Amino acid sequence: MSGVPRVLLADDHPVYRDGLRLMLSSTGQVDVVGTAADGHEAVARALDLRPDVVVLDLQMPGLDGLSATERILADAPDTGVLVLSMHEDDDTVLAAMRAGARGYLLKGADQTEILRAITAVAGGEIIFGQALATRVSGYFSRLAHGGLTRAEPFPQLTPREREVLELIAAGLSNSEIAERLFLSPKTVRNNVSNVFAKLQVNDRAQAIVQAREAGLGRR
Repeated sequence: MSGVPRVLLADDHPVYRDGLRLMLSSTGQVDVVGTAADGHEAVARALDLRPDVVVLDLQMPGLDGLSATERILADAPDTGVLVLSMHEDDDTVLAAMRAGARGYLLKGADQTEILRAITAVAGGEIIFGQALATRVSGYFSRLAHGGLTRAEPFPQLTPREREVLELIAAGLSNSEIAERLFLSPKTVRNNVSNVFAKLQVNDRAQAIVQAREAGLGRR
């Protein structure tokens, strides 16, 4: 990256999106090269414009922010994704990390914090808002002390499919999974079908047995 970071903003709320664009542009510290109103548009514009950083919300119509992140990084792995969301629960933050996001801020972060995060992500760093940093650090500390050396189960699954399998094993229905992951019911059905095919099982019960034998769904 040379000069100021080139940024794409993706959020389905036009007032917030346009306000953020004006605020960032007025600083002269970033170059807002485009905006997107939904996940599909975010992916298309990211692959067309090749920004240094995509700042996106998670809950967007058509394609959620987690899926958009995965698709962007599949074709443009050097792009940094910074999530800007109102959701602060651990599951959502960790799901964003698994999808490949390099940063996570809560909506309500001030101008200085957003600019600092964009610059850090553009430079290849991983950054979390002040409200989340302590919790994320504690999570990884617990993992380290737990000595997690076992290989991750079901390597044939994508991160999203593994996440869906985890929730299946925990007893959630498709509609509950859709609500938890901010996905459409159709997207969940497609992921469930992919999981069944890759695990070579015929139904939910068989998938649950395999998942629980591997230690999933016991939270």
